[in-house]
Amino acid sequence: MSDASQSTNRYDFKGVESKWQRFWEENQSYSVLEDETKEKYYVLEMFPYPSGRIHMGHVRNYTIGDVVARYKRLCGYNVLHPMGWDAFGLPAENAAQKHNTHPAKWTYENIDYMRSQLKQLGLSYDWQREFATCDPDYYRWEQKLFIEMYEKGLVYQRVTTVNWCETCQTVLANEQVIDGACWRCDELVEARNMNGWFFKISDYTDELIDDLEALSGWPEKVATMQNNWIGKSTGLSCDFKLVGSEEVVSIFTTRPDTIFGVTFMSLAPEHPLLQTILTGTDNETEVKDFIQRIVQEKQRQSIHEEPEKKGIFTGRYCLNPFNGEQVPVFVANFVLMEYGTGAVMAVPAHDQRDFEFARKYDLPIKPVVIPEGQVINPAEMEDASTVPGILFDSGGFSGSDSLESQSAIIEFALASNFGKAHTTYRLRDWGISRQRYWGAPIPIVHCKTCGIVPVPTDELPVLLPEDPDTSSDECRPLSHRPEFIKTSCPICGINAERETDTMDTFVESSWYFARFSCPDSNDTPLDQDKASYWLPVDQYIGGVEHAILHLLYSRFFTKVLRDLGYLEIAEPFTNLLTQGMVIKDGAKMSKSKGNVVDPDQLIRQYGADTVRLFSLFAAPPERDLEWNAQGVEGANRFLNRVYRYIQDFAGSNDSDNGSAPTTPANTDLSRKMHQTIKKVSFDIENDFHFNTAISAVMELFNMLSASDASGSKPKFSRDTAAEAIRNMLILLYPMVPHFSAEMWHIMQLAADAPIENQVWPDYDEEKAREEQLTIVLQVNGKVRSRLSVRADIDDETLKEAALADEKLLKFIDQKPIKKVIVVQKKLVNIVV
Repeated sequence: MSDASQSTNRYDFKGVESKWQRFWEENQSYSVLEDETKEKYYVLEMFPYPSGRIHMGHVRNYTIGDVVARYKRLCGYNVLHPMGWDAFGLPAENAAQKHNTHPAKWTYENIDYMRSQLKQLGLSYDWQREFATCDPDYYRWEQKLFIEMYEKGLVYQRVTTVNWCETCQTVLANEQVIDGACWRCDELVEARNMNGWFFKISDYTDELIDDLEALSGWPEKVATMQNNWIGKSTGLSCDFKLVGSEEVVSIFTTRPDTIFGVTFMSLAPEHPLLQTILTGTDNETEVKDFIQRIVQEKQRQSIHEEPEKKGIFTGRYCLNPFNGEQVPVFVANFVLMEYGTGAVMAVPAHDQRDFEFARKYDLPIKPVVIPEGQVINPAEMEDASTVPGILFDSGGFSGSDSLESQSAIIEFALASNFGKAHTTYRLRDWGISRQRYWGAPIPIVHCKTCGIVPVPTDELPVLLPEDPDTSSDECRPLSHRPEFIKTSCPICGINAERETDTMDTFVESSWYFARFSCPDSNDTPLDQDKASYWLPVDQYIGGVEHAILHLLYSRFFTKVLRDLGYLEIAEPFTNLLTQGMVIKDGAKMSKSKGNVVDPDQLIRQYGADTVRLFSLFAAPPERDLEWNAQGVEGANRFLNRVYRYIQDFAGSNDSDNGSAPTTPANTDLSRKMHQTIKKVSFDIENDFHFNTAISAVMELFNMLSASDASGSKPKFSRDTAAEAIRNMLILLYPMVPHFSAEMWHIMQLAADAPIENQVWPDYDEEKAREEQLTIVLQVNGKVRSRLSVRADIDDETLKEAALADEKLLKFIDQKPIKKVIVVQKKLVNIVV
């Protein structure tokens, strides 16, 4: 076919994609029910926040999940592939205020638009299971779960110090405070003590750690991040008595072998004992001013920032219970109140942070762990010594091995009644209170007589109030809405007040995957039979940025739902894929960088299948995808080449082209077909390397469509070529479903069954085996010749054949052969 005729015979992606999307929707092709006769497979991508438009990161994430879902259907699984919307949160409030509308209206309009975008991509979702977390029918059950957790002792309220933004009228996480100001409005943030609601995730810390061992389908780095975030530490807990007081400073250390080397005590600026310690001291005002400055500085710095070490002497001392030595008590900016006890025994000889602090403030350094065969002079130390050794100047423990002595030191503290063995965790209970409007109301009533009272289940959901107009204060926090606050006590009936905090949006995303198993359940949060059939999620897909909070909270919530009797599983996600980012010009796509590529524009220009193919072919899913406009063009050209070839093939009336099925050309094509099926199946099944799977299909098509030296097509029989085309389309179908369905129709294969109802092809190992191999021959690592040999050749025979190759012998040139290296079925290297 000439180039001119080809240019007029292009694939009509707009008509084809619209046709098949309509077909799938009208036939509810991807709606599923429980079927005990089939093995289930639940694939889920992390559901999106309805920001208004999808971006290329969404396209990549959802296309990966769609390939897995379509592939598993073809493999005979009963596949659940749902989609919903993580719809609550402050961004919706801000956008609604900016556009003078209600956050619900803004959110649902965005959902409508984004749903249409996802449908344009041809994603095989069961849309009948769709929900948004702002739907009252969803957060009704979340409120019920809150009440059941409260009754089980897993929810409590307490006063805590928070970052408060007066303008936004809400608490901010540490990550949301930038240079001491709110990340949204740039107003300075203040520290404030507030009542807040907490989930007792600390009750599950050991199980959360232990169960990481069973998550073999998770990336090791994610499991490590969670393990470090939970931060389990075992060691000694003991008390240092304040001199001149009955108060004690409680500490925890994982290095009890160093406790004889304590030369000062460091307290966090927020430590509650400081008020008592400072009262009446000569420098009380100076220390309090220092504390105020440090607290403000901590608010300004990032949680990842390492601040300059600062401290101040309080004027008080405490006693080391092991040796009776008095050590000065300092306030230090590097001590965290939220980790351990908020007090750190300082051993500068054996801790680098303490060493730097001691040098700065001219405090004593006392080595007590001496590496065997060494002498440590404190005055000459340039860094702390953190390696094990022999205890020195450590009372009755001197001369013992530092590691072996740790348990004995703890036992001594226990026997002396001033310490004990203890386990502590970095993970703190989950604060879920938010002081905003657009969130799930916490279902609690505060009664002056009865105290804290859960809202009765039959009165759920506690609905967000909806204002009748579109005034700018529609987003007023619940605490500013008297009509919402006023209620009566469910127990005694007197006037009472509703809780005005809403739940952290992470609560909604911590159990949505379970609700997808039974979104139409009207009498319980989870239908146990349906949840038992579908859960756990077999393959979860999302960004690595969610490695800690979302994934950790989902694991916690799953264990809670199990203990409440709703689930039988302990872990929500069997396998986890964390896909890379989409980057352009060396940076992640973002509006602020001006490097965003609009998926809508790409779909209008090239079609959804081209966009899908590019996003899959450009990089393995776990790697970042570098945007490449030429790559999109290349994907589009490939689909058009296949289209023209199939048009020609289907339009040919030749019953055969004269070649028998056993000709060498047919044998070669059949072998390549079986090799391709094997390769694509392996790449999808084992590591989701769709890029190499697509490359293998391209190689098959290149053989199928290539012309010989005379310009005519290779002499494949029509039956052999048709079989190769048929299998090629099935292999392509998960990646480019509209295109494959249409080509299936053009080939008149639909009479057999629609392509989505086909079975994933098997390969024949014998037919896939190569008859001949090309072996590279090297001399001293340089390629000097090539050899065509039987595929079943053994290493010794291969070696003999190489040494007999005339071209190779010229480069050996009768030099002594030192070694012959045979890389099985790949190369022979002669070292001379």
